Amino acid sequence: MADNIFSVEGKIALVSGASSGLGEHMAELLAANGVAVVCAARRVDRLERLAERITAKGGRALAVAMDVTDRASVKAALNAAESTFGTPDIIVCNAGATGGQPFLEMEEAVWDHVLAVNLKGVFNLAQEGAQRMDAAGKSGSIINISSICAVASFKGLTHYSASKAALEQLTRVMGHELAEKKIRVNALAPGYLMTDMVADYYATEAGQKDLQKLPLGRAGDLAELDGVLLLLASDASSYMSGSVITADAGHSIRLG
Repeated sequence: MADNIFSVEGKIALVSGASSGLGEHMAELLAANGVAVVCAARRVDRLERLAERITAKGGRALAVAMDVTDRASVKAALNAAESTFGTPDIIVCNAGATGGQPFLEMEEAVWDHVLAVNLKGVFNLAQEGAQRMDAAGKSGSIINISSICAVASFKGLTHYSASKAALEQLTRVMGHELAEKKIRVNALAPGYLMTDMVADYYATEAGQKDLQKLPLGRAGDLAELDGVLLLLASDASSYMSGSVITADAGHSIRLG
């Protein structure tokens, strides 16, 4: 049946950066669709509230502290996941860092931090997760969260753009290498999304002008990425690996 093609019922997922924004939304989406979700981030208090909301609705969730730049922390989080639910079938590498600084003024420490979270962090989590899938003899899906900044230039985001461009190439190589292990690796590249961090800006005159430049004329709602996430997490994407799916209201088309 077509309505079952996106089913993720009974799977186990770990979502990094789940304490807010897109990561929080994706954790709740997966849980609502029958996935046991490990909610991972540094802000454990927020994760615990998220896990409580999920369990109150009849879902299964575990809150674990994890710093993706620290391999020992990643191992500990996955150990907790395996002890509670088993080896994850789905890993969403969502944890990210940004912050605007002009290239000529960018501090080395800021550059290092953004690259450490956005690139090394994905390497740490994806490799550790894939190794465990392989050891358990499980097929699986790794979903890397990229950005249209990987293909477009925005002033003040040298570090972020470079990290996301590298992430997309990492996705392709991982997808190539891990295919023989039956582990699929794909990326989702969102454009402007309506989150708590940017809602106030989009309400300003300048923010409205930015949105009006988009072909669809608005920011995306987080729920508008649900279909893409369920596609990549489910067996509906069984013939996809190394792909990058863009969901940006046509923003990158305009820039092209």
